[in-house]
Amino acid sequence: MSRKLVIGDLHGGLKALIQLLDEINLSPKDQLIFLGDYVDGWSDSANTVSYLIELAKQNSCIFIRGNHDDLAHKWLETEEMNQKWLEHGGQSSINAYRNFSDEEKKAHIKFFKEMFNFYKDEEERLYVHAGFTNLHGPDFEYHDTGFYWDRTLWEMALSMKEDLTPEDDFYPRRLGHFKEIYIGHTPVTRIGETKPVKKANIWNVDTGAAFKGCISAIDVNSKEIYQSDPVYTLYPDEQGRN
Repeated sequence: MSRKLVIGDLHGGLKALIQLLDEINLSPKDQLIFLGDYVDGWSDSANTVSYLIELAKQNSCIFIRGNHDDLAHKWLETEEMNQKWLEHGGQSSINAYRNFSDEEKKAHIKFFKEMFNFYKDEEERLYVHAGFTNLHGPDFEYHDTGFYWDRTLWEMALSMKEDLTPEDDFYPRRLGHFKEIYIGHTPVTRIGETKPVKKANIWNVDTGAAFKGCISAIDVNSKEIYQSDPVYTLYPDEQGRN
């Protein structure tokens, strides 16, 4: 039986991703939806992208664009960089690409270009790295950058009363467009959690892989959760983004 599995932020933690997929016992029939931020953090950023390119040849994969992916893509194409990016993991990606050929870099640029800002499935579920702000839904968003930068969707969900339902007048209109929304971008470790967290109809699957957390996956139908070891334990000689 095929599964639909959503995987949170990776941040170059290839060893943890391989461990996670082994824990999942991945089948070629399974569909994988990655929520973005494949790079910037641990030393395997470039290797992670190479691995994902090969993985997509064996499994149905959806790759959502993260803010770190957008920044790394710009650097690969134009050498554009900024100090904030370098301070928040960008330098690790620059280092990771030093031994890559021009041909390999071209393949990675193609990978970055073909990512989705968001994806909607046939079950009225949305998959997006950060969120969206338009009350009419993501199709009406004014600026693409909001999909992979804006944190207000998650902040709104955290501030909502637990007993608020879609039938209530004060239920946010943004949330009413979908049965479920899956996001990454803001680690749940910031609220003291280590597993994917559901608030309202939003599942946050970023469990802090860039810092002291792990990489997580969730089966959207069964809600079974799979996790790697904390990524930093697999890269003991590195600092990540800590």
